[in-house]
Amino acid sequence: MRAILQKRTLRWVFTANVISMLGSGMNSAAVAWYILQATHSEMALGTFAVLQTIPAMLMLPFTGVFIDREDRRRLVMMLDAARALVILVVCFLAFAGKVKVWELYLMNTLVAAGFWMFWPTITALIQELTPGEEFVHANTFLLAGIQGGWLIAGSIVGFVYNHIGLGGVLLIDCSTYLVSFLCYFAVRKGRHVVPRPAELRADIVAAETAFQRFMREMREGIQFLRGNRNVVLLGISWALFLGAMMTGVVVGPPLSDKVFHAGAVGYGWLNAGWGTGAFLSALYAPLVIARLGSRRSIAISTGVLAICMSVAPLSPHLAIAVAIFGIMGVQNTFYFAGTALQIVLGFLVGAVAQFNLVAGFAIIGLVYAAAFISASWPVGARAAATAVSPAE
Repeated sequence: MRAILQKRTLRWVFTANVISMLGSGMNSAAVAWYILQATHSEMALGTFAVLQTIPAMLMLPFTGVFIDREDRRRLVMMLDAARALVILVVCFLAFAGKVKVWELYLMNTLVAAGFWMFWPTITALIQELTPGEEFVHANTFLLAGIQGGWLIAGSIVGFVYNHIGLGGVLLIDCSTYLVSFLCYFAVRKGRHVVPRPAELRADIVAAETAFQRFMREMREGIQFLRGNRNVVLLGISWALFLGAMMTGVVVGPPLSDKVFHAGAVGYGWLNAGWGTGAFLSALYAPLVIARLGSRRSIAISTGVLAICMSVAPLSPHLAIAVAIFGIMGVQNTFYFAGTALQIVLGFLVGAVAQFNLVAGFAIIGLVYAAAFISASWPVGARAAATAVSPAE
């Protein structure tokens, strides 16, 4: 970790992400709490969670092709500026006391669209700036900072929401995007793009349309998956994980409000537990992955998440629930993303939690359990050898 932080460019990137995620985490927690208080409906929170996913479903098939043809640093800066403007408009409405739930939904959808373009872009930028042997450490540190910053910010909202309101939180979020923009501005100068593959003839590339290029790269991806069963299983675990993690916003605020009767402050403590665990785990996550291997680390993490999510609403005291959320935060640092399941889960968990909050938590726990099974499923020696051979 010390060797990574000695690189000036990475320091700017990590600083930008921690600061922007502090703002984003405050935004997400404040909007979720505002929607619950305005509607008293877990289904409304389910809609809030689903709207974070729809842009991903529309954009993710195209983001990789687009990112490889643009300067990643400039693209991240443009995304920060665009999201800041969207949030600033809603911030003014909140200060004027005229903001409506549908406007928060729209803001959330637009900001989520920016995030789902931002996330693969920043991952690619980290890979561009980091030597291959240090990428795992750099990526783990980035993820810990993002998740820790996001969720610790949620705890800050719990303690300040009653004093500054939704408008104040959105103004802070807008300010963090400005700081993030300036940090990326200092990363480097000039335009950098990914060079064309040497094995692809220049005349073929020139003759391809954008659609033909996309279809060719899509076919290559499908052919790769057909010969790599372990990648498919991890991909399934990946999708289940993110669907469960993102749906947590549906049951988190009601847990504080309806079970522990602790209000925004209790919600802040729950977020603080999760965020602290996610941030501290950066100290040992690379060592655990190196010792146990990626598949076993993912399996253990999702198994622990399944147990913790199922028992959290049964905790007799808020302090115990905070400790459980801290354990979940530790496991969540082994991050991998997927989106499709969240649309179904958002509505399902919202509808179930409306009548029984414990059952809502149990559904998310079952999804983590399914991710554990997928990550643990035995893979034949031939598939494992196929996956390893490109790195040799």
